Amino acid sequence: MSEDVLVCGSVAFDTIAVFEGHFKDHILNDSIQSLSVSFLVPEMRKEFGGCAGNISYNLKLLGGCPVPVGTVGGDAAEYLDRFEKLGIDTSLIRILPQTFTPQCFITTDLDNNQIAAFHPGAMAYSADNDLSGRQAAWAVVAPDSKEGMFAHAEQLHAQHIPFVFDLGQAMPLFSGDDLNRMLELASILAVNDYEASVIEQRTHRGAAQIASTLDAVVVTRGARGAVLYADGVETPVEPVAPGAVVDPTGCGDAHRAGLLYGLVHGWKLIDACRLANLMGAIKVASQGPQNHTPSRAEIAARLKESFDLAL
Repeated sequence: MSEDVLVCGSVAFDTIAVFEGHFKDHILNDSIQSLSVSFLVPEMRKEFGGCAGNISYNLKLLGGCPVPVGTVGGDAAEYLDRFEKLGIDTSLIRILPQTFTPQCFITTDLDNNQIAAFHPGAMAYSADNDLSGRQAAWAVVAPDSKEGMFAHAEQLHAQHIPFVFDLGQAMPLFSGDDLNRMLELASILAVNDYEASVIEQRTHRGAAQIASTLDAVVVTRGARGAVLYADGVETPVEPVAPGAVVDPTGCGDAHRAGLLYGLVHGWKLIDACRLANLMGAIKVASQGPQNHTPSRAEIAARLKESFDLAL
């Protein structure tokens, strides 16, 4: 049986610059209606990102078989080459040469305030990336264009491939009706506690009620671990203390990778959530979403130490 995981979502570049000052000293309240500011940013880095990219990277660290499903532009050769060298199947990453790969430009000041601009580029055409006929053990529908998320969810459901719905940064795009429609297609909902509260507000259903119609709902709570709702039971999932707290960017994606690995290998849901918490803790100790490089043996040792589980 296939162990492939179809990882539907964005594949993007993140360009992060650091302004060695404070935005508040340059953005004045009485001039906000005619804003024109410029910042010198001597420190800058470019990261490989996007939800599908990050989940696939973490799943590969675990020894899984991710197949990212994304849409990129003609400038994505560096990203594709990297994934191919890592042994990640790029056959479902569609290249649109006349567009740019999705890119987020972030400027951060010394107070950790951020000014960000996101260019969706090729992501706007993600719905055209057809999954029909592709087999997999599990899938995830992570943040992407709204049209792409629904197109992939419907194709997966029609092919009887169970999937995790990860709302994430796509939250502003989804009305209550949209959420209910997606939840009719999904097998598991995975969100953080803020997203869970927004879903409850928009659908008038809490996590426990939603879980009664799905295999499970998983709500992450940062340093407090997570909560698993399944079979009418609410179960806390213990957190894993990270070696350091450096950067939370991509922690949710690392968590999804751990959850998916457990699901593919038939683990109990609680154990899959424990591995997910561990992957988030590993990621938070590293800057950037794809710069942590633990070996599979190192992950296995920490999983054994933290939960007495074998990878």
